Amino acid sequence: MLLVFIAVTACKTTQNSVPQPSVPEVSQTPTEETTVEEPQTETSQSTAEPSKFAPPLDIYEFRAAWVATVANINWPSKPGLSSRVQQEEALKLLDFLKQHHFNAVIFQVRPQADALYQSELEPWSYFLTGAQGKAPNPYYDPLEFWVEAAHERGLELHVWLNPYRAHHTTGKEITEASIIKRKPEIAVELANGMWWLDPAQQETQDHSAAVVMDLVKRYNIDGVHFDDYFYPYDSYNNGKDFPDDKSWNAYVSNGGKLSRADWRRDNVNTFIHRVYTEIKEEKPFVKFGLSPFGIWKPGYPQSVSGYNQYEKLYADAKLWLNEGWIDYFTPQLYWKINQFGQSFPELLGWWKSENTQDRHLWPGISVGLGGDEKNVDETINQIMITRGMLPNSKGTVHWSIGPLVQYDSLSTALLKGPYSKPALVPASPWLDSESPASVAISTKINGERIGISWELPQGSEPVFHWVLYFKYEEGNWDYKILTSEKRNFEMQYIVGDKKRKLKEIGVTAVDRTGNQSDFHSIVID
Repeated sequence: MLLVFIAVTACKTTQNSVPQPSVPEVSQTPTEETTVEEPQTETSQSTAEPSKFAPPLDIYEFRAAWVATVANINWPSKPGLSSRVQQEEALKLLDFLKQHHFNAVIFQVRPQADALYQSELEPWSYFLTGAQGKAPNPYYDPLEFWVEAAHERGLELHVWLNPYRAHHTTGKEITEASIIKRKPEIAVELANGMWWLDPAQQETQDHSAAVVMDLVKRYNIDGVHFDDYFYPYDSYNNGKDFPDDKSWNAYVSNGGKLSRADWRRDNVNTFIHRVYTEIKEEKPFVKFGLSPFGIWKPGYPQSVSGYNQYEKLYADAKLWLNEGWIDYFTPQLYWKINQFGQSFPELLGWWKSENTQDRHLWPGISVGLGGDEKNVDETINQIMITRGMLPNSKGTVHWSIGPLVQYDSLSTALLKGPYSKPALVPASPWLDSESPASVAISTKINGERIGISWELPQGSEPVFHWVLYFKYEEGNWDYKILTSEKRNFEMQYIVGDKKRKLKEIGVTAVDRTGNQSDFHSIVID
């Protein structure tokens, strides 16, 4: 047995280590992954000084899907299911994502100022149990379950919250547990039956920020996510202005000088910046993402027409991107490539030009157009355009998981095409640019099989993934992404009719923010 120790570089201390997720074994195809046993025969191997360079392949791409709980769009399939059935449905969705080489799930935990998790701040969601304020029976914490199950499958989990919506039209009875009853001074009713928290009220901002930070502090999440609901769409109030006369008049009476529109935008801007800052003070590795409406203003770029979120939702999404108040930005570009006035690549190119802080720009795409060949091609083409336009941080978020599961033709085409190989979530160097310690590798050859083991120096920080890179004679580099608890892997040493041997291998450690350790390969003689 040859044990190759690589010099430790950039070894992190454990002082600020993050919890290490529990993750399962990954099946090996075409052979099975097993614990390396003592070989019947052992071939000596030797190599010169290990080579040191960047990993041989770029394997980063964010691949996420939204899982909506409002109106039971994606999960659970209806309110009031037993805890067992809820869990079975959740695992089916997470298994689907893993099997189709996604690496993140964006899970809605606060659809209407309620909670799909144990909370002292807001009531249990109607969409979970069929009665607002009623806990699951038998009891379990759905978010805790989702986080653990996602991490077991090598997936990031981002919690998705609506910061201002207090009641949805499908949310049935408004109970005494609702914030509408508990804090009526900050809630307003809209013409379509929805209720909204007034973004101008300090208590609204304090309460919603407290909800975010409660999640960040208590759960082992990877990200926090807001969508496009800031001030409500005007159609929700039959085109009438948002009913915030009370807070506006108070602002003017206190000497406020902004116009009403600028004042509303400032309310949202203040909240967004506050949430980002508070998350980073508590857990810097937790990413903050936003998925605003895909058009900032008509005319940006010049050919674009459509809804004006700047004037209607009072969302200055361009500012948030320009200022870097987010870690990833996911404009909802739900239009087709050749759609005049709202062309997918034109809008993506404009948002790219506004990404002055070099944050992740991972567009949201609509996959709900059907499973026919035309719509499958549209989805794949949008992914490929995104890769080409944003090569330094590739990624796409899919609205939503429902059509991916529903249309087997679509999910199969993705798996056979752009998602044929698994990928790592791109690193976020502004959060953490320090690489994990380098890996020490050992190998054992047993006939046509080889066992590979590895370890990190004592005191190293926990690992989120491992990447095993390998190359056979006359072949190109390939890789396997392995979950964090693995310390060994068995694979074919000799493959094919031509009996090609495994020629070179290397293992990297991947930390919570996507940094890989220095790559060192060893030659198998």
